[in-house]
Amino acid sequence: MALEVIEHHTSKVPFVDLRKTFTDAFSALDYLQRQPVDLIFLDIKMPDISGMELLKSLQIVPMIIFTTAYSEHALQSFELDAIDYLLKPFSMSRFLKACNKANELHLLRSAKTDGGKDYFFAKDGYEHVKIAFDDILYIEASGNYTQIQLTGRLISSRITLNELTDLLPKADFVRCHRAFIIAKNKVEKFDKAHLWVADKMIPIGSTYHDLKLH
Repeated sequence: MALEVIEHHTSKVPFVDLRKTFTDAFSALDYLQRQPVDLIFLDIKMPDISGMELLKSLQIVPMIIFTTAYSEHALQSFELDAIDYLLKPFSMSRFLKACNKANELHLLRSAKTDGGKDYFFAKDGYEHVKIAFDDILYIEASGNYTQIQLTGRLISSRITLNELTDLLPKADFVRCHRAFIIAKNKVEKFDKAHLWVADKMIPIGSTYHDLKLH
């Protein structure tokens, strides 16, 4: 029944292509050795081995969304870098939210592996917006969102600063504070405690005083 729910939900999500379902973990492992995938919807309580044990046995780990009736494994799942943790029964809207998180990470990773690109896509509301590196002034963590300040536009996304630190060209961007990344060539002036980008005064964190702007 749980597999039928996932099959129904994935059929409604245009960017998810469900390739195979399994009730036997060892058959799933055999398939994964032959057919690499981007994302697995994984239960925890299964015959023979648990979902956690299956995940730890993988040499190449795809994105994981746990689908389970047991809430006590949530912390461990995120320690294993799971994308999301869906508690049964879950609604279509909650399922879609998890899929959107996976898709956003997939787009980020795709942009990162293509070194020739000078842009990436970030989710802003219901849209994925193309962001050119040259248009970025600074980036600020704000609650559950990250604010990407562009020339003439502000993008609010769920991308984390750590993900953006890995994604952005290190020659052009630098972390100056736990809550800020700045474009080096957009800095107008700076002192020991602050720097200014487009009239925005940005603090320099105590652990970032040795940052290099050129």
